[in-house]
Amino acid sequence: MKIYNTLSKKKEEFVPIEQGKVKMYVCGPTVYNLIHIGNARPMIVFDTVRRYMEHKGYEVNFVSNFTDVDDKIIKKALEEGVEAAIVSQRYIAECKKDMEAMNVRPATTHPLATNEIGGMLEMIARLIEKDFAYKAADGTVYFRTRKFKEYGKLSHKNLDDLQGGNRSLLVSGENQKEDSLDFVLWKPKKDNEPYWVSPWCNGRPGWHIECSVMSKKYLGDEIDIHAGGEDLVFPHHENEIAQSEAANGKTFARYWMHNAFLNIDNRKMSKSAGNFFTVRDIAEKYDLQVLRFFMLSAHYRSPLNFSADLMNAAKSGYERIVTSVSNLSYLLENASGEPMSAEEEVRQKEAAGFAVKFDEAMDDDFNTADAISIIFELVKFINTNVSASNTAEFIRALKDEITKLSDICGLIVEKKEELPGADIEKLIEERQTARREKNFARADEIRVELLNQGIVLEDTREGVKWKRV
Repeated sequence: MKIYNTLSKKKEEFVPIEQGKVKMYVCGPTVYNLIHIGNARPMIVFDTVRRYMEHKGYEVNFVSNFTDVDDKIIKKALEEGVEAAIVSQRYIAECKKDMEAMNVRPATTHPLATNEIGGMLEMIARLIEKDFAYKAADGTVYFRTRKFKEYGKLSHKNLDDLQGGNRSLLVSGENQKEDSLDFVLWKPKKDNEPYWVSPWCNGRPGWHIECSVMSKKYLGDEIDIHAGGEDLVFPHHENEIAQSEAANGKTFARYWMHNAFLNIDNRKMSKSAGNFFTVRDIAEKYDLQVLRFFMLSAHYRSPLNFSADLMNAAKSGYERIVTSVSNLSYLLENASGEPMSAEEEVRQKEAAGFAVKFDEAMDDDFNTADAISIIFELVKFINTNVSASNTAEFIRALKDEITKLSDICGLIVEKKEELPGADIEKLIEERQTARREKNFARADEIRVELLNQGIVLEDTREGVKWKRV
């Protein structure tokens, strides 16, 4: 298995630190609003990486955090007149619902930054002790960037170039810094902000120190894979390396994986441009399995353009696989219980070759685009070679093959029987009752259950409306 390592800028053979085990950290979202489709890409991509690792027999310890203290969260809380924790907890819950709807499995651990402040204070104190950090007059603690001699090794940036006027690359430029390249580890609180007591001042952590500490606590000083969007390479991941390796004296991560950007109609997504879409927005028009299929239809390191035409093409492609599996299920109902014929055994062995080709594609830096094209080859094979005259054993073998490969991609291709309208209305009524009784957990379960059936709910002034997608 080969992985493209951002650190070396080349594909490298994957060799885990501990045989048979993978320690993987993926930077999660800052929870101040519903997640958007840009957030969805790394979630889907690295969930698929995890699934494939497990398919290959690895035990994966998969850690993905929630950043639950941040300027944007505080701003939202002040606007609503509530505590920041109320905002972050609300959107963590909403994010988990969207992840479930996209069939993104929960991480082994989802740490919250605010639960790990003690570890952050310890790491900052260690960095000060080792002279990699210093306290300014107002209590801010900065990291001495130049003291870490390998700074820039991930982003392949030169410190002198950063210093030489390209100020857009600087983390910040307060006058109290020893060097304009130094970055914040701890900062004083402002009015109406959450804060924690520290030896330096009452305040809160800088963003970068959070991931270093959470990774260390749940995975150890050295990890196999650190992943996230390419926008995190500099300064976030670069700063994580500096902090972690300066504090722990060990290589932080062996492999660095980064997914490319997602554009909307060939433009960067932004609210001001009017092309900003949350996952919920997409769920109103499509089964979110279509979104997952779309995300995996390109290599994760390739820029991906989102458009209605491309989503409709993804919908057709996904439905092609679902239809093939549905046909196999139908044929199984009346298939012969006799053993496979000699000819069927030959065909079954031929079909097994698609799994080999699938693994070859995924072993080459998780090439999901090629892997999905191989699933399509298997669909064509099934459509050509399976009929009502085949034995149940043969049909079941092919169905198991295509569902297994699809599941590695996180694609649900065996749909449950479609709910009649009366049953949908009954579930909606149950959901409304649950909400009135403040049983929000049950209400959310029903919403997800219906979403998995391709039913989208819309709460309006006139009541709850539903539609199939």
